[in-house]
Amino acid sequence: MSDEIISPRIYFKNFGALIVLLLLTIGAAYLDLGPLNFVLAMLISLTKTALIALFFMHIRWGGKMLHLAAGAGLLWLGILLALTLGDYISRGWLPVAQH
Repeated sequence: MSDEIISPRIYFKNFGALIVLLLLTIGAAYLDLGPLNFVLAMLISLTKTALIALFFMHIRWGGKMLHLAAGAGLLWLGILLALTLGDYISRGWLPVAQH
């Protein structure tokens, strides 16, 4: 099995992008956008997560099995979040006897 040699330039560019996104996260914390603060923070966070997964975890250059495993992990995370948020949202629908 031969591994592709990845140029250090790619890692330095990725590191620079992560630093810029970190500064953007810090700057966004000082903005008052109301409910959009959460949306902006999540978009920045998802971008940083994608960069880390694709480059540092080598998913970009991995085979189909690695892509399948990463996709299965994301699917499982989505299922767990949907079940957790479904439980949280539905609380308070049934009356609870108070003493």
